[in-house]
Amino acid sequence: MRGLKVLPSGRPGRGRLYVNLPDGRAVAWYDRQTNRISVLADRHREAVLAALRPYLTGTYTVGPPPVPTPADLRRLTLPPDEDLAPNRPGEALLGELEHGSAGTRARHRLRQDLTAQQRMGDLLDSLEPDDWRVLHCVPLPGLGRIDHLLIGPAGIFCVRTLPGRRQRAAVGDLLLTVGRAEPRPDPRWIRRAAAAATRALAAPVLPALALVDASRIEVAPTVRDIRVLEPATTPTQLASVPTTLKPPDIEALFTQARNTRTWLPPRPPRARPRASAPRKTANGT
Repeated sequence: MRGLKVLPSGRPGRGRLYVNLPDGRAVAWYDRQTNRISVLADRHREAVLAALRPYLTGTYTVGPPPVPTPADLRRLTLPPDEDLAPNRPGEALLGELEHGSAGTRARHRLRQDLTAQQRMGDLLDSLEPDDWRVLHCVPLPGLGRIDHLLIGPAGIFCVRTLPGRRQRAAVGDLLLTVGRAEPRPDPRWIRRAAAAATRALAAPVLPALALVDASRIEVAPTVRDIRVLEPATTPTQLASVPTTLKPPDIEALFTQARNTRTWLPPRPPRARPRASAPRKTANGT
């Protein structure tokens, strides 16, 4: 069949490839992570394979779409405005830079924070082929936002990313210092954020601080509950952590975490209107 179009979906290089008819209807898709081609109508099978041939790598399987799991069904029913998965690294900072204060010093700091979050976020996104799932800019009412929420074989990590500015960084129990700048309470904040995420997901969430472009990082010996990450060593660090979550658990937690309702406080129950007492008539009835 002529006229089939192959269109990407998801993050470049890691999402699905959809095969569409000229009118835009999908007839198949190719999942690069599982190397599987799902064909919706068998009569299009040969045409689909011909259209996808330039994109196929290694041994692949062809068949009907797999039966959706409960996590798939929840994801498919999620409204777009309640889905956190499309968030880019530093999503909130992009809005602040566009509409925020015009002060030169404040905007310079925002750009540094944004660059650090984008670099760390792109690195975490690259871990998806190894069964990791990432969300960026997750709202935490009362605490701000989690820069990155990382879910994978080694567990769930709540990551706060900071620019190292090519200076020495010292991580203590309560404060973080970069160069000669004023100490920041990031260690305390990330513990509180991880505790809030643990309550929201009903699963253990570990705190982590990511320092980008620091010349040297010194971690106090008493800091044992916070994992300190650097872009160059993060994949190796995570690979060395024992496996605690299986792929179905990862997908279920990711589906739960990408829903904004997971992070919002529960709505108070509506008060039922009280029934009005019957009015008495003139004769007392």
